Amino acid sequence: MDGTLVDTEPYWITAETDLVESYGHTWTYEDAMTLVGSGLWESAEVFRSRGVDLPADDIVQLLTGRVRDRLAKDGVPFRPGARELLKELRALGVKTALVTMSIRPMAEQVLSHLDFDAFDLLVTGDEVDNPKPHPEPYLTAASLLGVSISDCVAIEDSRAGLASAVASGAVSIAVPHAVTIPEASTHTTWPTLAGRTSTDVSAVFAASRSEGLSR
Repeated sequence: MDGTLVDTEPYWITAETDLVESYGHTWTYEDAMTLVGSGLWESAEVFRSRGVDLPADDIVQLLTGRVRDRLAKDGVPFRPGARELLKELRALGVKTALVTMSIRPMAEQVLSHLDFDAFDLLVTGDEVDNPKPHPEPYLTAASLLGVSISDCVAIEDSRAGLASAVASGAVSIAVPHAVTIPEASTHTTWPTLAGRTSTDVSAVFAASRSEGLSR
């Protein structure tokens, strides 16, 4: 969600910086980038190690609360092409799942700004035992959708998210945003979703599976 569907990273960075600085310490842009795509509770432990004297649950609640306030006040900044591609896939009857390490209430808040039924289900960071980069979130989504993970395409913007998708066995597309993602044979890289259609997604899937059969 964050970075692929919507550009909420600036909201997170501001919330993180304010939190760390309130305890007399420094949090840089580079620090923030190391947490892109990570689980919230794992990130909370990083903040604790940087001097934030709060339980992990309180850190998660505080940060998500501040980001949700920004979403309510300043709106939801959707990434170029994301809504259009998702809407087309839905019109074609393609099953979809939102796999995010944000908490469910935040994901539902973001999705309330879409004027169509975007996802069959959500898998969120407060509902999995092992967050990204572990494959559990994507494997859970496929299981709940009633499909094989090998029949799925995952679209990710972060290194942790992409690692989760690749490890799960899904055909994976990287659309880097806040952080760079090295190109590799494990995934396809697109610079943006703008102008991308279901035909492009199908072509990536077909090429990946064809390559797998030829090995």
